[in-house]
Amino acid sequence: MVIAIRDDRQMRALTGLSQSQFQELLAVFMVVYHDVQQKAYEKGLEEGKRQRKPGGGAKGKLPELADKLLFVLYYYKTYPTFDVLGAQFDMARSKANENLHNLSPILYLTLVQLGMMPYREFKTPEALCAALKGIDKVIIDATERAYRRPQDKTKQQEYYSGKKKGHTVKNTVMATIEKVIVFLGRTFTGHNHDYQMLKEEFPPELDWLKELVVLVDLGYLGIETDYGAKEIQIPHKKPRKSKKNPDPQLTAQEKANNKAISQIRIFVENAIGGIKRYNILVQRFRNHKNNFDDDVIGICAGLWNFSLSY
Repeated sequence: MVIAIRDDRQMRALTGLSQSQFQELLAVFMVVYHDVQQKAYEKGLEEGKRQRKPGGGAKGKLPELADKLLFVLYYYKTYPTFDVLGAQFDMARSKANENLHNLSPILYLTLVQLGMMPYREFKTPEALCAALKGIDKVIIDATERAYRRPQDKTKQQEYYSGKKKGHTVKNTVMATIEKVIVFLGRTFTGHNHDYQMLKEEFPPELDWLKELVVLVDLGYLGIETDYGAKEIQIPHKKPRKSKKNPDPQLTAQEKANNKAISQIRIFVENAIGGIKRYNILVQRFRNHKNNFDDDVIGICAGLWNFSLSY
């Protein structure tokens, strides 16, 4: 490898995976990589733009497929600038950028091949039920991450999150009590409300949740009215302070109910924390390639599901 990995601890620090997990992922990554190369070769022949067979020519700074997988995982885990990434792997900044954007789709396809990628869209309630494979309890939440400040004024307002007091992007997350992320919504700009995002991806006029027990936080007030579910568990909201009620408090029973809900809802927080082991989701997102912010969180969620399955 380009970087000599000393032990399992260092492998986890640099890639988010153990050495055995890395090797298992590499086995499928190799198959997907060769398949992509072969299809590109055949397309090039048809268009008359290529003669050299896959694997020919100079090997570059990442000669082995293990080096390529380490390179892309290292970027996601540590999120260096391309100057630093290029220096670490002995290549130019522009080449580091090129390699990353060539290898990221292959990692994405690898996780799809392994069946670890969360669903990104459901067209019907039946498709959602089929994806859950008999699971009848899900936890829904939203995750928010820092985003670079757009130069355009209109976009600045669109990306500004009043909650985080900065520019962000957001995604809806649906997880099981086993912490597996079964659905990851598309990436919205920071001004969107958590519940509005859910309604856009799961229009209330369809019976998405009728067979499910759903746990949410107070960001989803109104869900009990808009959606017909088997059961919706949402915390009790503390009453507003008023002249008639200068010291509003929840009852002992309401506090107990809130505690019971939070003890289960913590699993979706664990799942969100799991994907944020990758610093690309923690630091302010600075990449400019179209849709890369959406691909990144999908890959990190797939890697989290992969680590759970091992």
